[in-house]
Amino acid sequence: MPGTRRLVVAVTGASGALYAVRFLRQAAPHFDRIYVMLSDNAPAVFAAETGGTLTHPVQARDYLGGDAAWDNLTFLDTKDYFSPPASGSFLHDGMVVIPCSMGTLGRIAGGVSNDLTTRAADVCLKERRNLILVTRDTPLNLIHLRNMVTVTEAGAVVLPAVPAFYYQPKTVEDVVDTVVARVLQNLGVPQTLMPQWQAGEE
Repeated sequence: MPGTRRLVVAVTGASGALYAVRFLRQAAPHFDRIYVMLSDNAPAVFAAETGGTLTHPVQARDYLGGDAAWDNLTFLDTKDYFSPPASGSFLHDGMVVIPCSMGTLGRIAGGVSNDLTTRAADVCLKERRNLILVTRDTPLNLIHLRNMVTVTEAGAVVLPAVPAFYYQPKTVEDVVDTVVARVLQNLGVPQTLMPQWQAGEE
C-alpha cells in the first residue's frame, strides 16, 4: 500500500530488554506495521530483566500498555525464512536490532544468515536500507571493534546503548530514553523524549 510505513525490529538475548520495551512504545504510533522477531534467548532475558513477556501481540499489549494500538505488531518466527523481511523485494523503512548482542553483530558483519534476524539485516545492507544496531556490551575486544567497523563500512549505523546524562535523568526509564531518542532520530521519527541540545542559542 502506497505510503504505508513498516519497520523491522529484532530483539536479541543481550542484556537491555528495557531498551526494546521503550523503543516499541515510542515507535508504534509512527508505523502502520512493526515486524518483531525475538532470538531464542531473548524471552528468558526479557522475563529476567523486566518481569514481563513479549512473544505475541496479546502479551505485548498487556505488558507494553500505553495508548498505542498494539495490533500493528506482527511477531515472526526467527526460523521462518519465508517471512517478508527475508526478501529484498519487501519494502520497509528500516530495521533496528535492539539490543544487539555481540554474537549477532559478528554474524551480520560476516554475512552469516543463520536466522531471520541476520538474514533481514543482510537484506538491509544489500538493498542499502537503514539498519541500526543498538549494541549493548562492555568492555569491547578487538573482534567486536572490527565487526563494528565492518558493518559501518557496509552501511549500518552502530548505535551503542550509551545513555546521556546532561539532561539529568531522574529514573531508569529516563536514562533508557536518551538512547531510544537517538534511535528514533536516526529513523527520522519525531521524538519528544529528549530535546535537541541548543546551548548558546536563543
